[in-house]
Amino acid sequence: MLRTLRNALLAAGIATMCGLTTACADDLDKTIPAAAIDEAKAGAPASETAVLAGGCFWGQQGVFEHVKGVTKVVAGYSGGAKETAVYELVGSETTGHAESVQITFDPRVVSYGDLLRVYFSVSHDPTELNYQGPDSGSSYRSEIFTASPLQDKIARAYVTQLASAHVFSAPIVTRIEPVKGFYPAEGYHQDFLIHNPTYPYIVTNDLPKIEALKRVWPALYRDKPVVLAQAH
Repeated sequence: MLRTLRNALLAAGIATMCGLTTACADDLDKTIPAAAIDEAKAGAPASETAVLAGGCFWGQQGVFEHVKGVTKVVAGYSGGAKETAVYELVGSETTGHAESVQITFDPRVVSYGDLLRVYFSVSHDPTELNYQGPDSGSSYRSEIFTASPLQDKIARAYVTQLASAHVFSAPIVTRIEPVKGFYPAEGYHQDFLIHNPTYPYIVTNDLPKIEALKRVWPALYRDKPVVLAQAH
């Protein structure tokens, strides 16, 4: 199983197989339309949360920590029960969990639709079913876990909008369902990209996503990331 392989490579410091696949992080680097339906920034509350899944949470956390208006990003698990929110169990692909990130953000600065724009364009490939780059299994699926009816409306409308515009050459396979729980991952996973910028998996799969964010969405990019230990 690739998760077991990734664990072994984490200990050995060896890269995984992105170079042998057709879909790597540096393929995700194009602009896409803004969400036609979005929340208003004026009069919005100071804080909101979003839960997104799209492949390994190391890269997802690393990307969204560089988005302006984001105040905290936690790597974790969503889609299953609290008792099975353990890395090794999630890797069995029987728990219902997906590797996810919980993003706390200021909707007066960056809207939920803005986050989805980053999510669909540079943080992962929404046309890959139950895999992302070198990682396969339902725990690496593309899924939006909505925290409110408004988030659900925005997400569903945006998927329809992107599909109708034929933004991608293949169908969008992103699932959308209400979040039933989010459970933070083990401490060694948190801010893994920041703490291990030269780790081969990060260099190959995830750093290109941050470069794509900087290049494609310069107005949303900030150079200094929000580090979880310093987040508020």
